[in-house]
Amino acid sequence: METFSLSLHGSFKFKRFNVPSHQTHPKNKDLARKIIRYWRKQGGFVDCASLVEDLGRKKKPHLAHQLVNKVKSEGLLPDNSTLCALMLCYANNGFVLEAQAVWEELLTSSFVLSVQVLSDLMDAYGRIGCFNEIISIIDQVSCRNADLLPGVYSRAISCFGKQGQLELMENTLKEMVSRGFSVDSATGNAFVIYYSRFGSLTEMETAYGRLKRSRHLIDKEGIRAVSFTYLKERKFFMLGEFLRDVGLGRKDLGNLLWNLLLLSYAGNFKMKSLQREFMRMSEAGFHPDLTTFNIRAVAFSRMSLFWDLHLSLEHMKHESVGPDLVTYGCVVDAYLDKRLGRNLDFALSKMNLDDSPVVSTDPNVFEAFGKGDFHSSSEAFLEFKRQRKWTYRKLIAVYLKKQLRRNQIFWNY
Repeated sequence: METFSLSLHGSFKFKRFNVPSHQTHPKNKDLARKIIRYWRKQGGFVDCASLVEDLGRKKKPHLAHQLVNKVKSEGLLPDNSTLCALMLCYANNGFVLEAQAVWEELLTSSFVLSVQVLSDLMDAYGRIGCFNEIISIIDQVSCRNADLLPGVYSRAISCFGKQGQLELMENTLKEMVSRGFSVDSATGNAFVIYYSRFGSLTEMETAYGRLKRSRHLIDKEGIRAVSFTYLKERKFFMLGEFLRDVGLGRKDLGNLLWNLLLLSYAGNFKMKSLQREFMRMSEAGFHPDLTTFNIRAVAFSRMSLFWDLHLSLEHMKHESVGPDLVTYGCVVDAYLDKRLGRNLDFALSKMNLDDSPVVSTDPNVFEAFGKGDFHSSSEAFLEFKRQRKWTYRKLIAVYLKKQLRRNQIFWNY
């Protein structure tokens, strides 16, 4: 019985297994024969890259291996695009030795390297922790086509960063700079993002300082990443200082900076400062959106400031900003927490209870405050498939019954 062997590489451990060739499905054999007959008529190299890519996506590298071997056994040669697809098929499925073999075959051929193929290969190696292979690719590219190095370095830094390999990321940057390549905005922002995810606050702030000195602006994803870290660590004052340093007047980010600034005050329930900065936001020419209103609504709800909460709802209506599940939750939780459930109908009378529930609030709000009880319960109800169409009215009714039952059980004990 003829077999072929593939090597599985994961966490730097190799395992081998055999796949009998007679197990190939008859349909696969017929497909291979059709491809071979077609390319015999065409002459030249065989291009079956799309089929190999499809087999890779379906986690069937053994079939891709059989297909290419069948093509070779018939005296035909797979073209470079097919070999690239096969290499990525192996790498994406963890077969590192086979991917390396195809890579070496491509290097000894007339194959012209492209940043896209190299990026895909490094991404695949990064996902399975083969960081030495990424370093090896950089070395090989530097010998064959140094013009591609800036793009390759940038991708390598991203691959290391995604996996939390901060030291490798730093070493790659130093090597990149030592070769005379400049650090672009995308790479500088990537450092800020990955240090915010995997580094300490000090390391994150150092990365941001380095980006500033390079005269590149921090982008939206970088701001979100840094802000999320400050919120997670409950460093509301430091968040406010960071946002002012970025510059609250940046129009390219919409309301993001102002909303985060309001959140830095609301998280500490500094209500006067919250109101003051909300007024400054309007004076600066920024119009409040749903997240802006919900930041204030959550703070008002937690502090049981009913009058301020109702004024905020009126302001929302005036600005034609529709409420979401978070907004309704602020009202419901505020009244029930103070045992004012009988007044809930009046509080909700000016809101459309027959809308379908949605959550459109920036998730950073939940990092600062968590989710209210009504919000959390409603998300559980929404997953209940027996109810075909939920509305705010139905969610509130079910939630009130749940609260009533809970109170009855409490008093029975």
